[in-house]
Formats: sequence, structure tokens, C-alpha cells
Amino acid sequence: MAVSRLKEKYNKEVVPELMRKFGYKNVMQVPRLSKIVLNIGLGEATQNPKALESAEKDLAAISGQHPVITRAKKSIAAFKLRTGMPIGIMVILRGGRMYDFFDKLVSVVLARMRDFQGVPRESFDGQGNYTLGIKEQVVFPEIDYDKVDKVRGFEIVIVTTANNNEEGISLLESLGMPFRKS
Repeated sequence: MAVSRLKEKYNKEVVPELMRKFGYKNVMQVPRLSKIVLNIGLGEATQNPKALESAEKDLAAISGQHPVITRAKKSIAAFKLRTGMPIGIMVILRGGRMYDFFDKLVSVVLARMRDFQGVPRESFDGQGNYTLGIKEQVVFPEIDYDKVDKVRGFEIVIVTTANNNEEGISLLESLGMPFRKS
């Protein structure tokens, strides 16, 4: 299998740049992408089971991988929710698919968003992992706008091996993530 364009860029440009910037002595200390998690929360699935099928089809098209159904851990009477009911779907991308998805996200999808000013820098969790919310799935080229039953948002969690936010920001910036100018 061919190495993705982004993985090649990481090995040839990003690793030496981060080693210089943070003074790492070993290549294995350099932060890297670990996995990307795509998650759609479907509270409406309790009343409308068809919503789950539709969202599952969309997420499979976006990620190129079959999604897993997430189920409720607790019963909540106010939401008419019982333990074990399906309330969302998710996909975990690793390896080549992860790099391909990140490349598509940065170069195609974010550019197609309306009024895009860059992604916020504040969405890091303290350990160098980044969470990004997408308001509508139709910005992905795989989704046919005419076949969408409902516009759904979802979240993308980019998990890195960085030790802190500064390393995470540097890694994602050098991989091409367009952060907002502060």
C-alpha cells in the first residue's frame, strides 16, 4: 500500500522541525497522530430509529469505515432513555485511513465551510488532543446534498502523543491545520 502524502510530509518535514523546536534527542519523543475519532450523538434515535441508519450511512461514507453504535450507559427518565438504547455512532480511524482523513479534512473540508476563519486554538484538552465540531455533514465531498434527510453535526477528536497543548498545536500546525489568527 502506498504511503499517504501527509505521512510522508510528517516523516520528512515535521519530525525534524519539531525535534529542532523542542530539542528532542530521540525521534520517538516527537509527537504524532495516534487516532482520530468521529462521533455523532443522536438523541433523536430514541424516538426515530431511522435517524440512526441515515447517520450511519453518512458516517460510513465520510470515514470509509463501518461505524459502531454507542449505547446509553444509564437510564434517564426525563429524556425517555433506558440503559442499552442506541444514542450515537462513532468511528475510530488509525494508520493510513487516519492520515488520509486528516489530509482531506485540512485541504478540502475546512475550505468548503461557510465564513471559515480558521479553527479555534482553545479546543485542546491539556494533553495535546484536539476536538473539533462540524455543524453539518454536507461539507464533506462524499455526501450527496440531495440524499441528506437531516443536517447533522458531529465531532472530530484528534488524539496525539503530545505531552501538552503547545506540542499538540505545533504538531497540528505543521501538518497544515488552519488555526485562527489570535
